[in-house]
Amino acid sequence: METMFSNNTIYFYAQTDDYSEFSNFAPYGVELEGRWWRTVEHYFQAMKFRNDDYRERIRRCSKPKDAKCLGMTREIALRSDWEEVKDQIMLDAVRCKFKTHEHPRNLLLSTEQAEIAENAPMDAYWGIGADGSGLNKLGKILMQVRNELRDN
Repeated sequence: METMFSNNTIYFYAQTDDYSEFSNFAPYGVELEGRWWRTVEHYFQAMKFRNDDYRERIRRCSKPKDAKCLGMTREIALRSDWEEVKDQIMLDAVRCKFKTHEHPRNLLLSTEQAEIAENAPMDAYWGIGADGSGLNKLGKILMQVRNELRDN
């Protein structure tokens, strides 16, 4: 299958990869909803739920993979509007991260016009999926935030 990416695409995923700062698991916290979140992943996973106690449990996780695990449960109902709001929640969190932290912001700006792709083999929504044809929503958000930062 043909992918939309070329040789000047920047791929990121694992914490050991170049550009790992772009990952939601990267250790750059955000202040949103009046609270400090260790990573974008913590915030994003918590926002799936209306239950404040469960959100706080996710927020207090020491590792983003633990926050993701709690966010993947379906023992607690997802908020009814999740599918409608998840892209905006991700954009808000990613925007906050890059406005807050100089190092990842400078790295993002250094990518200039390159395509950015989350090389997540198991995620064809936020990443490019196993065959490279995924929606790459996170990569697109990063490119949007890069343009906003450049314009300001």
